[in-house]
Amino acid sequence: MHIPSAKFRLAPALLIVAAALISLPLPSRAESYPSRPVKIIVPFGAGGPTDVYVRALAVELQKSLHQTFVIENRPGAGTTIGTDLVAHATPDGYTLLMASSTQTVNETLYRHKPYRLLRDLVPIAPLEENDLVLVVNPSVPAKNLAELLALARAKPGTLNFGSSGPGSNYHMAAELLKNLTGINIVHVPYKGSTGMRVDILSGQIQMLFDSIPTMAAYVKADKVRALGTTGLKRSPILPNVPTIAETVPGFQFSQWVGFMAPKGTPQPIIDLLHDTITTILSRPDIKQAWEKQGATPMVMTQPAFAAFMAAQVAKWAKVIKDNHITQID
Repeated sequence: MHIPSAKFRLAPALLIVAAALISLPLPSRAESYPSRPVKIIVPFGAGGPTDVYVRALAVELQKSLHQTFVIENRPGAGTTIGTDLVAHATPDGYTLLMASSTQTVNETLYRHKPYRLLRDLVPIAPLEENDLVLVVNPSVPAKNLAELLALARAKPGTLNFGSSGPGSNYHMAAELLKNLTGINIVHVPYKGSTGMRVDILSGQIQMLFDSIPTMAAYVKADKVRALGTTGLKRSPILPNVPTIAETVPGFQFSQWVGFMAPKGTPQPIIDLLHDTITTILSRPDIKQAWEKQGATPMVMTQPAFAAFMAAQVAKWAKVIKDNHITQID
């Protein structure tokens, strides 16, 4: 009688063990993420109002995920340079984008971009939103928004407004006002926001939209006159200034900031980042501190944030078309 050797008797058992090991789920890529520093590309210059909140969040992410989050400013071409860098980065979660309302405008404003925002990048989570204020130089006779609109209608094409450049938040807030009221005011673009602020104070331009924290000191010093804020409720920083919506129903504008990653980034990593950011923004201490500075933390599910961004792209495409804004090649 033939007795199989020991190694042949063990073979079936080893095969069973191997099959069991193969059937076990592999560790998620998010389990070891992040294992090295993560870059957040900010497509604006350092020191701006949105840059401040991104840096604050990076500190909190480092505490929560025990890894360094490095801010890298890549300004230029209306945010398209920095956005393109992330759109073509390796989709491994180690290169993230600070997205904003500006990029949703650029989807229509810039005719030839080497990326498509919602095709080549995936939304992760929003960060914060803050309202703007419409101010005029004291030489402008209008004491409120209704008087400004009447003045603009009586003298079409004579009032001008400054902005930090085509497609900027300050530009598009004014274009939205034009779109909803039919007034004819002239855009004076600057290379950045410093020039427009100097010229509104000197009276070289008559009006502009700017961030509330930046303009509040000038308003309180009577160097400019505030006619309206852009949110749906009054700003705690300028509580006596009415919202534009109180005079122009349907008007709402906020600068908002969020995060995106290259398309193809593993969903477990997206989920980890979303959940961590949402947990941080839900803390009462963060909410209270930021609201004192004029910013409101935004909390949404990842699908809701994606839908919000798509709606923003559609909103600005309509304004650009309706107002015959020249596209940039």
